[in-house]
Amino acid sequence: MKYSPQEIMQYVREEDVKFIRLAFCDIYGKQKNISIMPSELSRAFEYGIAIDASAIDGFGDEARSDLLLHPDPETLAVLPWRPEHGRVIRLFCDITYPDGKTFECDTRSFLKKAIADAKKEGISFAFGAEMEFYLFNLDENGKPTRIPYDHAGYMDIAPDDRGENVRREICLTLEQMGIRPESSHHEQGPGQNEIDFRYSDALSAADNAMTFQTVVKTVADRNGLYADFSPKPLAGQPGSGLHINMSAQSASGEDILPYLIAGTLEKVSDMTVFLNPSEKSYERFGSSKAPKYISWSTENRSQLVRVPAAVGEFRRAELRSPDPTANPYLAFALLIYAGLYGIKNRQMPPESVDINLFTAGPEILNTLKALPDSLKAAVEVMKNSSFIQELLPEKMIEIYSAGNSFRS
Repeated sequence: MKYSPQEIMQYVREEDVKFIRLAFCDIYGKQKNISIMPSELSRAFEYGIAIDASAIDGFGDEARSDLLLHPDPETLAVLPWRPEHGRVIRLFCDITYPDGKTFECDTRSFLKKAIADAKKEGISFAFGAEMEFYLFNLDENGKPTRIPYDHAGYMDIAPDDRGENVRREICLTLEQMGIRPESSHHEQGPGQNEIDFRYSDALSAADNAMTFQTVVKTVADRNGLYADFSPKPLAGQPGSGLHINMSAQSASGEDILPYLIAGTLEKVSDMTVFLNPSEKSYERFGSSKAPKYISWSTENRSQLVRVPAAVGEFRRAELRSPDPTANPYLAFALLIYAGLYGIKNRQMPPESVDINLFTAGPEILNTLKALPDSLKAAVEVMKNSSFIQELLPEKMIEIYSAGNSFRS
């Protein structure tokens, strides 16, 4: 729901709100926040709230450390796990320098620019995320272990699936925060779960992905568990993916999904370091439904891009290589630009590969180009990509070029 700053301040007064969390994320997609009192909210909307950027990875150093957070009133959400009396609300923020210039490593602002650039071309994008995670037990000191909460399998039911009630609590909490979960189930790995939520515009989808991880971790902790979003927490078990469903609509009504798929396939290697920013990311590729080759097909879950069996407004392409360590703002923005590349050039995708690539022989696999097979390889592809060099600020490229992008 869209609110104005005045409506937010009225809500704070009438609903006994005592703390306002101003949320943002670092360059790697890790959520941060600062809490302010209601008396500071007017100043936050008018001038912004200063933070020390030197203490945040990728944001700056002591020589130029001041940045300002500007809350977006359209992102109001009550935190349901906080007390009803003396409520806590959250607002996502954009980040600027003190002179008002947009901070170049604010990935939320970068996504907003991508959306605006697409709008100029008469194109609107929608995204939906399918994010997998593991639930692990805690030890006697409350520290995470690698002991799975259960040993159920894909779509098993209780009592084998012990995560059923945790997922239920997560879904109800998301609903209270205005996010619409569509389905939830146990995944293949022991203690592995998945919750999918409805597609939306790109900015809302990225905000929702950030909120989702916070809710999952909070609900897990309340149940004495640890929620792990790393791409490969258990050797020999399925990794966790961030499957990104994408669609695009043209103002002319033309079917542009094939162009979107073609652009994504052409630029995916250039983007991989941002979609898979940790060393562990590359241990997923090529097994347990995680793709390794740059190909597409309908319905086929061994492909990098698949077109699910859906019609009308639900027709979309699903990119299966990203994992939950990706920064969703950065990932969605780059996918918009890759899609625009395909749309502008009216590119058509190569012939679909309608076979199971997990069981295919070398005579098939040797004809396909593979994704980068390590973080180092992904960095090298990115550094040599004119597509990335033209889009991202030099500072952001330098940080990801270090090759140790993800911070846990």
